[in-house]
Amino acid sequence: MASPAISFSALRRSPSALIGASVLVLLVFMALAAPLIAPYDPNLQDSAIRLAAPSWQHWLGTDGFGRDLLSRLIYGAQPTLLLIVLVTVLMAPLGVAVGLLAGFFGGLTERVLMRLTDIVMSFPRLVLAFAFVAILGPGLVNGALALALTSWPAYARLARVETSALARSDYLAAASMVGIRGPRLLLGHVLPLVLPSAIIRLALDLAGIILAAAGLGFLGLGVRPPMAEWGSMVADGTKVIFDQWWIAAAPGLAIFVTSLALNLLGDGLRDILDPRHD
Repeated sequence: MASPAISFSALRRSPSALIGASVLVLLVFMALAAPLIAPYDPNLQDSAIRLAAPSWQHWLGTDGFGRDLLSRLIYGAQPTLLLIVLVTVLMAPLGVAVGLLAGFFGGLTERVLMRLTDIVMSFPRLVLAFAFVAILGPGLVNGALALALTSWPAYARLARVETSALARSDYLAAASMVGIRGPRLLLGHVLPLVLPSAIIRLALDLAGIILAAAGLGFLGLGVRPPMAEWGSMVADGTKVIFDQWWIAAAPGLAIFVTSLALNLLGDGLRDILDPRHD
């Protein structure tokens, strides 16, 4: 038994996954090619054109410091992409590992790991993330670490349920009969069957993670100024939202589109990876 594979042809069969993946590819391109495609230095200040309306010189206008909003929006894709990578690397593997061990070994191991999971889940995730950032200090890495440390329990519970069901299956019993046991059985036969659900959950969760990260930036707990970040850009725009609405609207729209793309990708991956949708 093998886990479902994700291919370009599979993405083509799911319009939502294709649209979501296309937007994420554009986000990656913006982040990597920012120095080439941004029309201005994102940190260049010019008080003579502060709060300027959109024009041919500045397509999205300028902020309160006279900085070009389009350039800052493009550079703002970099911390967003880095956040996705950091949270993905930290959150999902930790949760899946805890769930695998709990479901596979059971007994005392399961009780201890699941009680720890329940303790973390008992706290409101955003409140706990804000507390972590307040302790660790503002910054992109600290924000990603805080969000990852408060988001892994859902993956642990999901992986534990699926691993417990697999541990009683004829498939693993047959594998054990031919001498496949221990770590080889866990990593080579159980993990590939648990990954599809974790991948779907991750794609859906990342939209909320981006919103949470934008909230950290909005409260001044994200990246340090003057680095461009969409959440802090929205916060700057709210000060003049009734007169210069575009300052908050541009990064807000970017956050919305990125979150929508991740939701579409997660919905499409569910159709691709869930055999019940074949």
